[in-house]
Amino acid sequence: MGKAWGRNLRDHGATTVAGWVDMRHGAAAAAAEELGIQPECVGTDLEHAIKALNPDFVVDVTSPEGHREVTITALGLGIPVIGEKPMATNLREAKEMVRASETAGKLYMVSQSRRYDGRLQAYRRLIEANLGALGILNSDFYIGAHFGGFRDEMDHVLLVDMAIHTFDAARYLSQADPVSVFAEEFNPKWSWYQGDASATCLFEMTDGLRYTYRGSWCAEGSPSSWEGDWRAVGEKGTALWDGFGDPKGQVVVEPGGFHSKVEDIGEASQSVRSGIEGSLDEFLNALETGSTPNGECHDNIKSFAMVCAAVESSRRKQRVQIAELLD
Repeated sequence: MGKAWGRNLRDHGATTVAGWVDMRHGAAAAAAEELGIQPECVGTDLEHAIKALNPDFVVDVTSPEGHREVTITALGLGIPVIGEKPMATNLREAKEMVRASETAGKLYMVSQSRRYDGRLQAYRRLIEANLGALGILNSDFYIGAHFGGFRDEMDHVLLVDMAIHTFDAARYLSQADPVSVFAEEFNPKWSWYQGDASATCLFEMTDGLRYTYRGSWCAEGSPSSWEGDWRAVGEKGTALWDGFGDPKGQVVVEPGGFHSKVEDIGEASQSVRSGIEGSLDEFLNALETGSTPNGECHDNIKSFAMVCAAVESSRRKQRVQIAELLD
């Protein structure tokens, strides 16, 4: 991801990579050379690089274990930060990072890059324009992913490493916040993962919405999209998105009878700068205008809390109130 962000910054047109820091000696210099980038400062000491360069912002592309130190260091020196997901390894660290943003008065944004998908944005427009109040939101995620390496040995591999994308999308689509969750993790007997690679979660959201998540990373055959397979049910009808094409659905035009009369609806997706390109665009716009971007830390911690609460619920085998974890 460091190289992916290096290319993103190199090619954007409004940004220049002034410094590149990596804890591994020589790694930053090698990556910069590979991408044809010539930073003024390359090394292993973040604080030294920030003080030497006084950059406009820092991109934190470390592993989750490094996010707290990098973010708090940069914010403490008065530099805004855009970081990779997840925000941290636990909510205690995440809350420290939010407080650091408040103390510094500087923007800290988490790049939830899957929000920058024209099809997902079209699905939200379809829901908003047609369904009225939402009562049910479901998502299914089934992929047989043979990564090898560290994921095969991770605890809570599906919830911790992947589910935040889907949970954050649920918040984006519904514009609701999590209240509580009951979650169960499990591992089918054929799973090649050491930790639980499958999960079901039932979230209570604000305004009485129920959001259900079903997922597995050891489901062979007929995979879902990486974006998930969705159903939103509201007072006026239903909207579907399979994560591949444009969303569609049906709404009631004549109630009554055993089945109400319905008509088809749809929404065409629009071309957008996707993934981390979209994240960078929104971050730069927020720095220039003072607007609040998607992924701003006070908001993104709610998506991260959904992950932490689901893991805790699975561990306790009982429903967990998410507000208790955020206090």
